[in-house]
Amino acid sequence: MPEFNYKDELSKIPFDPGVYRYFDETGEVIYVGKAKSLRNRVSSYFLKSNQHDRKTKRLVSQIRRIEYTIVHTEWDALLLENQLIKQFQPKFNILLKDDKTYPFICITDERFPRVYVTRELDKKRGTFYGPFANLRSMHTLLDMFKSLYTIRSCHLHLSKENVEAGKFKVCLEYHIGNCKGPCEGFQDEADYNVEIEQIHHMLKGNLTLPQQYFKEKMLSAAEQMAFEQAHSWKTKIEHLSNFQSKATVINPKIGNVDVLTIVSDEESAYLNFMKITEGYMIATQTFEVKKKLDETDEDLLAMMIVEMREKYGTAAKELITNLKPDLEMKLDLIIPQIGDKKKLLDMSMKNVMYFRREKAERREVENSASSSKKDRVLIKLKADLQLKALPRHIECFDNSNIQGTNPVASMVCFKEGKASKKDYRHFNIKTVIGPNDFASMNEIVGRRYLRLIAENEQLPDLIVIDGGKGQLSAACDALKDLGIYGQVPIIGIAKRLEEIYFPEDSLPLYIDKRSESLKLIQQIRDEAHRFAITFHRDKRSKGSLVSELEGVEGVGKVTATKLLKHFGSVRAIRESSLETLTPLIGLDRAKKVRYYFDKMAHQD
Repeated sequence: MPEFNYKDELSKIPFDPGVYRYFDETGEVIYVGKAKSLRNRVSSYFLKSNQHDRKTKRLVSQIRRIEYTIVHTEWDALLLENQLIKQFQPKFNILLKDDKTYPFICITDERFPRVYVTRELDKKRGTFYGPFANLRSMHTLLDMFKSLYTIRSCHLHLSKENVEAGKFKVCLEYHIGNCKGPCEGFQDEADYNVEIEQIHHMLKGNLTLPQQYFKEKMLSAAEQMAFEQAHSWKTKIEHLSNFQSKATVINPKIGNVDVLTIVSDEESAYLNFMKITEGYMIATQTFEVKKKLDETDEDLLAMMIVEMREKYGTAAKELITNLKPDLEMKLDLIIPQIGDKKKLLDMSMKNVMYFRREKAERREVENSASSSKKDRVLIKLKADLQLKALPRHIECFDNSNIQGTNPVASMVCFKEGKASKKDYRHFNIKTVIGPNDFASMNEIVGRRYLRLIAENEQLPDLIVIDGGKGQLSAACDALKDLGIYGQVPIIGIAKRLEEIYFPEDSLPLYIDKRSESLKLIQQIRDEAHRFAITFHRDKRSKGSLVSELEGVEGVGKVTATKLLKHFGSVRAIRESSLETLTPLIGLDRAKKVRYYFDKMAHQD
């Protein structure tokens, strides 16, 4: 294979900003790059070969031709680079494929437009919003549109001629009130388009205009004494307010801003993008980019700024990030240090760091095919709960308070993914009077770890509380009182097992119901519940026996407990002799006990 004579080529390349393309001997584009100075950048591939890694040396060895395009600015170079990578898909570039795996919401460009979900991005059909990486948020939007507006769901061609000719008949959607029947001319086109325009605004993140429209309609109806209509408009305002309260609100004063953060390792870069419009988080996506030539974080970030802004159709003039590429851009890049923008940056960094850790854990699981099932489950649990260490020692607490009687609690222990029954513990509630799950949980967690600390025992890797936010908060208070809050991860499991709560976080984590890690948590929770119920039943049974013996004249709780402890049951006491009872409780009490049971037998 003949070597490429790069020296003649380099002398022809200008120092202007631009985009360069490398071709191999077959004429295929194998790499596209941008540069502030084309000659300096291209020369570095050939003149500093001893500084390159193995992948870059392999690229240089395959170059047989160079082409370049001069542009006005570095930003223009970045845009052109993005387009050419998508066009040629060079094997040494990070491939920026158009992502069609996420759905979009399309509002069609037809008479009486339709609103529907699609994964095919054909902009000739209408206006597209998305992509929606979070399907739940997308369906929440669609449900809201359905509750607020009467948009048709049919595919009929509602041209003016077809409607006037009476070609169509209203369907069930009209009769149940989901559509106003534009197919038969029952709804005016202008009236329909008002609703479509409001949906456009809402998908752009602007809720102010729809709110104002509904308010004006409500007041107008009220003035005309049309109280049913006024109530209908009021209901729509409430629907919108309900959605608004659930939406992720950053700060309306921030306005329109994008957020893009990056962290990386040797193999990949991990990024989180957020689109903030009028203070609302409209879209977010966390993703991985595989490195090809040991690209710097700055270069990758610059490429992804262009890619994500194009993908999500954003025109924000400001972008919050954790580092700044060394090139001029047609938007302000800021690294905030304080305030709401700093909170946005921290939120994005938290997402990207969790994502990176999850990917690493997943690779660890995939690479440890020889590891046992228990290790695999623990590794998965560690990833799902974002723990710093494998949860080899787990302790789970449960209260048993049936019908408000005999309040007790239990703690079960799992080591290496298996029940360690010798470490199980029962607790009689001492400081709480009456049924109070929160106070009881606070007591038993405090007592358990006070003893471990006093005996210099190892704390567990994970604490599980059978209960929701209330029980979890009570347990956290106990750890705070002992000064160990934050040293041991602690979670709460709500009644529905897929809901897992973390301290100081109102939103639960949902683990896939098929996940091995969730099954392990479920097994631990069930075992704690079983152990607590068993103890409660035994205590309640013993309590009833003591109560029965206390019915004997001259026998109190202390004597009854002593007898039960020695004989084990009321039946054994009933069958005992006076000689057997006397050494335990004295002759006088022994005679009374025998008289009581002899009398009972005679009555039977």
